[in-house]
Amino acid sequence: MNNIEFRSLVVPTSLDHPDAADFAAMVDLRNAVYREINGNEDETVTAAELLPHWQPSKDQAHVGWLVIADDRVIGRVCVDVPFDEGSRSAYWQIELLREYWGRVIGTAALPLVERAAREHGRTLLQSWAQHEELGDQPGSERLASPTGHGTLPVDHAARFYLRHGYELGQIERKSGLALNGSHPLVERLLEEARPDGYSLVSWTLPTPAEYVEDYARMKSRMSTDVPAGEMEFDEEAWDADRVARHDKNWLDGGHTMLITAAQHDATGQLVAFTELSVGEDKTGSTDQVDTLVLKEHRGRRLGQWIKCANLLAWRDIAPESPKAITYNAEENRHMLDVNEAMGFAPIAYIGAWKRTIDS
Repeated sequence: MNNIEFRSLVVPTSLDHPDAADFAAMVDLRNAVYREINGNEDETVTAAELLPHWQPSKDQAHVGWLVIADDRVIGRVCVDVPFDEGSRSAYWQIELLREYWGRVIGTAALPLVERAAREHGRTLLQSWAQHEELGDQPGSERLASPTGHGTLPVDHAARFYLRHGYELGQIERKSGLALNGSHPLVERLLEEARPDGYSLVSWTLPTPAEYVEDYARMKSRMSTDVPAGEMEFDEEAWDADRVARHDKNWLDGGHTMLITAAQHDATGQLVAFTELSVGEDKTGSTDQVDTLVLKEHRGRRLGQWIKCANLLAWRDIAPESPKAITYNAEENRHMLDVNEAMGFAPIAYIGAWKRTIDS
């Protein structure tokens, strides 16, 4: 441990700034870690794509450190602190190259996470990690989700969380869908789900003025209307200014985002939405970002309808994107049913972990 350094991450205003090297190194490390986890480039991003989301914001603070060993960047520590009123949460990641596992570097980094949380008045620490699938190895131990849906192997990541007093709060499923070729199945599912009393509207960022109010209202409900298991999410306050900041971050990073929403004919309000995004390189993977049907409009197959419509329209935007990736709570059986019907298949499982600390 004597040759390990935790160096505070300076976030530059641009990648041309003299202090931009560490930020670029952090993104390279992030990508290397996800290549080791996934065995592919599905989650690779560029520094230019990520930098806008790290800029000072009214919505949250980002605090980070580079982990340096053997004269190279071998890990990163990140803490995100939302500024929503009444929030007591901080979200964190400690990510290391696999060759440096087992050297108690993660344990040495945890005090940095807790210090950053306390400095912002936060006492609830929450973290997510993709877990290895150990198969049917003799004596392999598994941990059940408190929601009653799914289990995880007690692997390297799980042992780390448990050793440091964290509890499993939920399991999420990471799923993928091959996008190449025709989509007659999705077209059929679209028609099957077409409801009475609703219309489809779509846009790419920036959000048109006529949809800003409803989009803000639906984005606020993402923090309260989705299954959270034993995790705790503060209600987010969205308004026109926050929508503008959201749109600017994605656009400044070179992303294209397509939103399709269901509009309630009787009221004219948008009551469900789904988002697809791809980076400047449109041959990369597509991200299914947020999807939500407001509680009062559920049971009408709106989720299937808007997701199929968005996916079919996406072919004109990113025809060379090979795969779409999405994440869903394992207990969210309704949305999993929709995804599975569309052809999404499980890729991996994510553990959501939490711990309360003293102030």
